[in-house]
Amino acid sequence: MNPKASLHSRTVGLLLVSALLLLAAGCSSVSSRISKNRAEYESWPIEVREKVAAGQVDLGFTPDQVRMALGDPERVATRTTADGQSESWIYRKPSPRIGIGFGVGSYSRNSAVGVGVSSGGWPLRPDESKRVVFEGGKVSSVENAQAR
Repeated sequence: MNPKASLHSRTVGLLLVSALLLLAAGCSSVSSRISKNRAEYESWPIEVREKVAAGQVDLGFTPDQVRMALGDPERVATRTTADGQSESWIYRKPSPRIGIGFGVGSYSRNSAVGVGVSSGGWPLRPDESKRVVFEGGKVSSVENAQAR
């Protein structure tokens, strides 16, 4: 086997594995968020802990409880009305929106291998799965998208 081809194959494989590990590290699960904040989690009532552990939120939850149950929102929107101000945390459906590109090139006796990873911008409203609204620092409503 050509030593250069073998080196290129190993390089591409290594870059791909590195990119995938980097993407996986960016994702967090409910259990990892609970582990990182164990003392705070243990201080909540059992009903709240059970819902958070199941990745659910309910009326009256604090922002910390929602963040532990659902993670960081994709987008935050504020609304001001005659009744006051509210904040909406918007989550989207967990669907892959990642592109990976590979490039190999050579010129004379030189060659190069490249890998690129990208993610799409903010999705359109139909991609939303949940909207959590806070008023006065507590959850006042939870909207779940219906499957079509």
